[in-house]
Amino acid sequence: MTPHPDVTAALLVIGDEILSGRTKDKNIGYIAEYLTGVGIDVREVRVVPDIEAEIVAAILALKERYTYLFTTGGIGPTHDDITADCVAKAMGVSIDHDPRAVAILRERYRPEDLTEARLRMARIPAGAELIENPISKAPGFMIANVIVMAGVPAIMQAMLDNVAGRLKTGARMQSVTIDSGGLPEGIYAEALASVARDHPGVVIGSYPSFTHKGFENKIVLRCKDTSLLAHAEKAVIDALAQLQAAKASR
Repeated sequence: MTPHPDVTAALLVIGDEILSGRTKDKNIGYIAEYLTGVGIDVREVRVVPDIEAEIVAAILALKERYTYLFTTGGIGPTHDDITADCVAKAMGVSIDHDPRAVAILRERYRPEDLTEARLRMARIPAGAELIENPISKAPGFMIANVIVMAGVPAIMQAMLDNVAGRLKTGARMQSVTIDSGGLPEGIYAEALASVARDHPGVVIGSYPSFTHKGFENKIVLRCKDTSLLAHAEKAVIDALAQLQAAKASR
């Protein structure tokens, strides 16, 4: 993978089962962390039902806005698996049984078991590259900047591994975590805002959590420039030290 500046991505999660709550999504966090790790910034996530017009509209919008659009779900053998058809429509290409995909399915299924339903998984938009699926064989595909993967987490993860080497990547995001030292957010919020204003290239967030020790506040700084990140980290540490000293002197 060759580094490029500002490589961005969106994720389109497709499926009625996600929106109804019957299936709990396990892919969004994994994909976001994976892509961040290789230098691709995930900027948007959408979830849409198994409705052609909504899937096509989302593909058209997101593929133009970001370097890559990743989709999960809707490439199985059932009637409501319509992602491949929607991608073909959005890209303005035909779709049919791809001989390469059919050959892959024949490696897995006996002739009498390769039903019309299973052959649906070999329908690939014209001009697409296949994405290997070492688990259940039915491939995903990539056409232009749209990467289409399965919704089953283990299969999606394998597909992501297999497509990652084809992608442009940017500088990797670096991060540091600072413990507030027991200070509540309301005490350091103004100081944190000041550091953020003085370091516009650094993303700063405050994340409270409840542990066996009680409430803890972690301040996370993220930036691709390690020098700028280090300066912002020092500014936050200094600000917290001043607030701690002021608290102790009361």
